[in-house]
Amino acid sequence: MNKRITLLVFVLAVLNLSQETFGQEKVRYTLQDIIARAKSVSPAALRAQTQRQNSYWQYRFFKSNYNPQLRLEGTLPYYSKEVRGVEQNDGSIEYLPLEQSNADLGLGLEQSIALTGGEVSINTSVARFDNYLTDDPVQRTQWQGVPVNIRLSQPVFAFNQLKWDKKIEPLRYEESKKSYVEEMEQISQRATQLFFNYLVAQVGYDIAMQNKTNTEAIYKIEKGRYNIGTTTEDQLLQVELQVLTADQDLASAQLSLESSALSLRSYIGLNENTQFELVLPDEIPDFKVDVDQAIDLAFENSSDAVNFKIQRLQADAEVARAKGQRFNMNLNARYGYNNAAQTWGGVYDNPDQQAVVSLGVSVPVLDWGRNKARMGSARANQELVNYTVDQEIINFEQEIFTRVKNFQQLRNRIMISEKADEVAAKRYEISKQRYLSGKVDITNLNIAQQEKDSNRRSYTQSLQEYWQAYYELRQLTLYDFENDELLYIPDVELEN
Repeated sequence: MNKRITLLVFVLAVLNLSQETFGQEKVRYTLQDIIARAKSVSPAALRAQTQRQNSYWQYRFFKSNYNPQLRLEGTLPYYSKEVRGVEQNDGSIEYLPLEQSNADLGLGLEQSIALTGGEVSINTSVARFDNYLTDDPVQRTQWQGVPVNIRLSQPVFAFNQLKWDKKIEPLRYEESKKSYVEEMEQISQRATQLFFNYLVAQVGYDIAMQNKTNTEAIYKIEKGRYNIGTTTEDQLLQVELQVLTADQDLASAQLSLESSALSLRSYIGLNENTQFELVLPDEIPDFKVDVDQAIDLAFENSSDAVNFKIQRLQADAEVARAKGQRFNMNLNARYGYNNAAQTWGGVYDNPDQQAVVSLGVSVPVLDWGRNKARMGSARANQELVNYTVDQEIINFEQEIFTRVKNFQQLRNRIMISEKADEVAAKRYEISKQRYLSGKVDITNLNIAQQEKDSNRRSYTQSLQEYWQAYYELRQLTLYDFENDELLYIPDVELEN
């Protein structure tokens, strides 16, 4: 008796374990769940995050151009042992064996001047020379150095790259941050598309399965009627053909369902063994989008609006560059102390004053209209950019207007599609009952079925178009109209 009880307990445990192992419960996902997964694990999201980091470091590199730079340069050491031609006092060349070494080291603190495009630096340096083929201690080792000097290098009337970068690069970084948010909304659109592609395929599969069941039942009815002579062979063959068509439609619907499921799994990183179920987002949020507000938000938040400013500034910069190339003038000045001695410490003992000033000028006397052509090309390009940007602004405003109006219509279309779906489903049930009672023929029943299927698909597709249009509107304006909040936060920097 105890053995039987033990065996029964063992069998029940095994059955329970089998159910836990092989019985997989479906995971339910809403549209927001799918979008959240896509924004975190999809290849498009990882690509957008990498681009964001790249833009951040480019901006950091730009900002470093305006900070002081401490540079250490030198040769430690340079050694040579060779026969070399040495020029004598009378101009002749005498080939002499040489064995010597040089070593130099310099330290400089450099600062760019954004206002003028020049550079100022404070420097110190020391150099040592050794001649190994002389016994004279005075000639054997010599030191030369600059205890300290100040240098200035200043282009005059030249194109100031630092000045224009300071205007353009912050806008580029702002554009990149807004582009990142826009790409996230594009991912939302793609996830929404894949989400509804599966739902549409699921609806198609359910319709195909139901139609197969209905046509098989109708075929049995028609066959019975044919046997008792209340229907014709033509109608029986018509229903039989519908059964075959239903089998083909079911196979096609199943393939479409599997294909859409695979695309969705791949995009959001779902395991193939994970069974999932999608929840139809048929509850439409209650909010309104004003056209003027949407246009203002788009010009305030969109990366395209920032790009319009960048294009104009770049065209202005090219005109300034062309002006700066008309002639070259560079001012170089150096003031400090330098000295030479037999020891390193002697370099810093009563050094001599050092002062050097030079002004280099390069002015074309006759360039056959080269500068004029350069300026003309730059100004013509500036006008072209301004005209192009003006047209792009008009097109951008029209796009926002069209998208808002389309979004408003889609909201109304959902209500109409939902009502049509209910009416078509009810009409089919009535037609089906009337067919079973012999009051309508198979043709009218087929028409009712086609209308039912068409309206069912139309309702799901109208939901898909609505939600995709919703995220398109969010992308264009970077604004969440449902929660009344901005999607782009200007002051947030990338955390490292």
